[in-house]
Amino acid sequence: MKKIVVINGPNLNFLGIREKSVYGKLNYNEVINYILDYAKKEDFEVEVFQSNSEGSIIDRLQQCYYDGIDGIIINPGAYTHYSYAIRDAVASIMIPTIEMHISNVYEREDFRKISVIKDVCVKQIYGKGIKGYIEALEYFKLVLPQ
Repeated sequence: MKKIVVINGPNLNFLGIREKSVYGKLNYNEVINYILDYAKKEDFEVEVFQSNSEGSIIDRLQQCYYDGIDGIIINPGAYTHYSYAIRDAVASIMIPTIEMHISNVYEREDFRKISVIKDVCVKQIYGKGIKGYIEALEYFKLVLPQ
């Protein structure tokens, strides 16, 4: 069974509350259940983690290394644009990582078009709503060894 960790960054716990026209109407728990329901059907072992703190995200990334996690899906939120510390953590753990964004960051403010972690990830998914999480799991289904 493939072990995947989904890491959500700042303000994602406010899904369903903040900017519904951008992020959708589902609340954070509904999004988690959506991911976990798919994972169960597809025989993935998935843990979902969220933090508004950069250090906690780095700690969880590093723990993935020690836990032998097969793949990571990270939605770093605003940290995408400037957290070299998260970028370095992703690079150092050597676990295939997908950068995922609910909105299309390339059709928003200029600062959102910059990703400092994109180059250390195996794939970037954006603009597909919460279905992007499922696309990421499907990608891992194809590329991770059985």
